[in-house]
Amino acid sequence: MPFDIKGYRSSLATDGLPQCGGFPPIDQVSSYNLADIRLFITRVDSYHPSFIGSDLPAMRERTIASHFARAALGGARRLGYDYSNLLQQLGISPELLDEPRARIAPEQFTRLIQALWLALDDEYLGFGPTPSKTGTFAMMCHAVIHCRNLDKALHRGLLFYSLFPDGPRLTLTREDEWVRLSLDDSKFQDPDHFLTESQLMVWHRLGSWLIGQRIRLEQATFSYPKPEHGAEYDLLFPCPMEFSTAQSSLLFHSRYLHMPLLQDERTLKHFLQHSPADLLSRPDDGDSLSSQLRRLLSRDSARWPDLEAVAAHLHISPQTLRRHLREEGSSFQELKDQLRRDIAIYHLGRADLSLQQIAEQLGFSEPSAFHRAFKKWTGLTPGAYRAQEN
Repeated sequence: MPFDIKGYRSSLATDGLPQCGGFPPIDQVSSYNLADIRLFITRVDSYHPSFIGSDLPAMRERTIASHFARAALGGARRLGYDYSNLLQQLGISPELLDEPRARIAPEQFTRLIQALWLALDDEYLGFGPTPSKTGTFAMMCHAVIHCRNLDKALHRGLLFYSLFPDGPRLTLTREDEWVRLSLDDSKFQDPDHFLTESQLMVWHRLGSWLIGQRIRLEQATFSYPKPEHGAEYDLLFPCPMEFSTAQSSLLFHSRYLHMPLLQDERTLKHFLQHSPADLLSRPDDGDSLSSQLRRLLSRDSARWPDLEAVAAHLHISPQTLRRHLREEGSSFQELKDQLRRDIAIYHLGRADLSLQQIAEQLGFSEPSAFHRAFKKWTGLTPGAYRAQEN
């Protein structure tokens, strides 16, 4: 059965794109630039009736590499804290942590961060020069929530943290039409760079939440060489990146600073129930073609369309779609496998489906094929993964 994006051909045909008998011919559309394709996918994503006003289902969310769970525990290890009982309560096995290919669910990672905060009473998780007592971030949010615009909010937030001696130093500077948020991480005791990554992500995503729209990053720089888990940075910071620079920083357009805050005390209360841990467990998909195709594929994973079907519905040739994905360092098969892996991890953490039912939902003809694929993706068998989760 063909991939179904009912009703969206008309949205493409009425937006000024070339037409031929109602639809653009493939040879003509293949010359569209990447922005045209992203625009079309965005409209499909935005107008789909079952997703208006809601997030994608939890099973479609990206999973978290086991590296980040190991890295988050680094400060506790350095302080001599025994976290074995904590991991057991969260259903995170040593085998999962030791497997480099393993993944954990976003909500599981959120609970891990929150539990470490409480256990250590330190929102820096033992990586900073001094601890930041639990609740500090929440108080900062209350201090900025009534600011007139993002510029005032960011400056007040940074001023708030500057009141604590030996805390991480962040600065906001103008570079013509751009703004750079810089972090001095020279005093961090953070060999895996977890606190640096966290600080940059939290401030970027907090700012985006305050103004009600994603702040597009133009550049991310890091004061250290590209780490072994550097491939994951494409999900954390979807923009051009530079390593081994003078400071770690994020660059974005100054127009965002003038935008008014759209949040208030009521929405802040809900936000703080899971933040900032929740901000760390939700990768920033950005506006790459790969990310938007993943959202499009997640609409109807029961059918698992092939590349030709998706290209036809996007009115481009398979070669053009394949080329654009290759330029982003991805492929159609890789996108499908990552989505199937993440859906499998979601169901394996629950008792709602048997292994055979999960295999069928993911499009595998036999459970044994699913077994082999899952072990290739994560280093663990589906049965072993479900056993450690339960």
